[in-house]
Amino acid sequence: MCADMVAVQWQDESGVEQHATALLDDISASGACLNLDSPLPLGASVVISYRKGRLEGSVSYCFFREIGYYVGVNFKPATKWSPQQYRPKHGSCSPGGPLPS
Repeated sequence: MCADMVAVQWQDESGVEQHATALLDDISASGACLNLDSPLPLGASVVISYRKGRLEGSVSYCFFREIGYYVGVNFKPATKWSPQQYRPKHGSCSPGGPLPS
């Protein structure tokens, strides 16, 4: 578990740009799992902003559990996370680690 706060931006079903703060639950080279207070639409384009950059992708899953919505983001082919690019402040994340299901 990474447990770092990130900014998330996406467009809702009506095309209005939305912003939220999310907990980065897990991250790998191909995607991330975020924990949010609100659901995100499947397939929505998402920008995850962190201290020194951003990652772009699309929503692959969204489901509710006791503490909020878990949102899976598959990164765009040109967007790859690596520990050298961005290392969350808390916990440890593996560049080859699986996304939670």
